[in-house]
Amino acid sequence: MNFTIEREKLLRPLQQVAGVVERRQTLPVLSNVLMVVDGDTLSLTGTDLEVELVAHVQLESQHDHAEITVPAKKLLDICKSLPDDSTIQFVTDEQKLSVKAGRSRFSLATLPSNEFPNLDEATGNVSFSINQGYLKSVIDRTGFAMAQQDVRFYLNGMLFEVSTNLLRAVSTDGHRLAVCNAEIQVEVESPVQAIVPRKGVLELSKLFADMDSDVSVSLSANHIRVESPDLRFTSKLIDGKFPDYERVLPKNSDKTVLSDKNEMKQCFSRVSILSNEKYRGVRLRLESGSLTTVANNPEQEEAEETINVDYNGGELEIGFNVNYLLDVMNVIRSETVKILLADSNSSALITDAGDDSASYVVMPMRL
Repeated sequence: MNFTIEREKLLRPLQQVAGVVERRQTLPVLSNVLMVVDGDTLSLTGTDLEVELVAHVQLESQHDHAEITVPAKKLLDICKSLPDDSTIQFVTDEQKLSVKAGRSRFSLATLPSNEFPNLDEATGNVSFSINQGYLKSVIDRTGFAMAQQDVRFYLNGMLFEVSTNLLRAVSTDGHRLAVCNAEIQVEVESPVQAIVPRKGVLELSKLFADMDSDVSVSLSANHIRVESPDLRFTSKLIDGKFPDYERVLPKNSDKTVLSDKNEMKQCFSRVSILSNEKYRGVRLRLESGSLTTVANNPEQEEAEETINVDYNGGELEIGFNVNYLLDVMNVIRSETVKILLADSNSSALITDAGDDSASYVVMPMRL
């Protein structure tokens, strides 16, 4: 292996690939990045056996096929430390990789490329294209409700459900639920479901955000693959059955609250200061035209604030975890939020008053 590349062309793809490499690995080679030179293309691969990311970088000249693995973090730190306009030369020398730039020289330990694992190739059951920014938006509007290290392992990820011309992303931690729909062009005989692990979802949101280009998404029985001209992301799927989320969506809510989103969000933020630090409960009191939010804590401190809302139902008092309400407020896009309620024991359905593509369910709590 002997090639040169500008630092600026290498740094970003190397950062992306190194992002999936875990610091603590059971296999030494998993701390490495696989470098493959073939013709005028350099491919960089990182994996933790659950998620695999391959980045392609164009080289200035043609080269014979060569491949090697080197420590990902050390290589990234070296590239980051070099001057912006550096040209870096990579040369393999027996069991070492020599990295030269200007008057700097580094010699990195390597491991054979045949020890580097590859995620299994799988034929996709369903494939479609979607704008990168659109996909990121769908993930960001639902990802906050994913569970984290829950014993119900199937909740530690996001459900991707594909039906004809529709992609639906769903996440829940058992206390709240987020659902977002995206229009796509695809024909399927019956809905296809796939649970993408939490880490894969977070990586997807970071990697694909370009509003001007599309990615191809492919779902198979065990993997999801998302591919752009420069990146190929592959993740294993969670082998489990996602709960029947449609049963959770409230159907009989007869009380509607319309409010300025920012005013309600700021009200919740202020009142939450004196809520119980562990349970984060706040009490909402609805009367005609107004919403009063009350919080108190074990130190007998109390906060209360009233805002004007568009509400004409009867009096209602209901408790919620204020963090769950604030998370929803953070992803509502329009200026007006709509909350549908039934009674003090039923979940709230929160939507964007100007966009019905996303819905959020928050369970009440007893205070």
